[in-house]
Amino acid sequence: MKKFFLAACVLLKAFILNAQDFKKYDRGNFIKGKDSISYRILFPENFNAAQKYPILFVLHGRGESGSDNEKQLTHGAKLFLKDEVRKNFPAIIVFPQCPLDSYWANVNITSNDSKRTFSFLEGGKPTKAMHALQGMVKDFLKKPFVNKEQVYVGGLSMGGMGTYELLRRQRKTFAAAFAICGGDNTNNIKKYKNVPLWIFHGGKDDVVDPAFSMAIAERLKLVGKEVKFTLYPNANHNSWDPAFAEPELLPWLFGHKKE
Repeated sequence: MKKFFLAACVLLKAFILNAQDFKKYDRGNFIKGKDSISYRILFPENFNAAQKYPILFVLHGRGESGSDNEKQLTHGAKLFLKDEVRKNFPAIIVFPQCPLDSYWANVNITSNDSKRTFSFLEGGKPTKAMHALQGMVKDFLKKPFVNKEQVYVGGLSMGGMGTYELLRRQRKTFAAAFAICGGDNTNNIKKYKNVPLWIFHGGKDDVVDPAFSMAIAERLKLVGKEVKFTLYPNANHNSWDPAFAEPELLPWLFGHKKE
């Protein structure tokens, strides 16, 4: 009983510390016409609006969808709070939240015996969430403190799918991107083949088949400008854990500038 109590105290303390750290991410909303999307934003330490900073948009997975403007910080947000990261990569970090009634990517999903099947569409109109996300990105690019040569996007699971889609819908916007355990219709690749991309996936992923990432990586190696592919043989769907722990991820990402 005593051990259980101590473990519970440790978990509660960790939860409180995380909540306090996440308060550094300011709350925001983008509203224009029918478009509406909430986001959390982390500004660099000693932010100076007279300077220009890189900006990174991080897209969460389906499990973090909602309207609380908080759950989207579950995966990845801690990385950008680390002292060494804030010191070495002073950038604006934005975590938008997809509402429950929409999806980042234009994909048909069917469920059979608790297994989901993804059918990615070629082209097509953006979802409500993607349309709002595009408007939000364009709005940020109007800010005088955003360096338009260093605009990045990355995401996991549904957010990895959304990353590919955002790249093809705003192909001239991003300097580099990363996609974790996502997927796309390979016929869409031609629209973002010139954006440097780092793809991650778990070899044992039983939610989103790693074959999707493998196919995209192989096609990009033939026609793309720069693609890195990392497969974690023993990782399941949570390949974002080792991906966000990659020591070269941020140096690689922020090392690119739009030509």
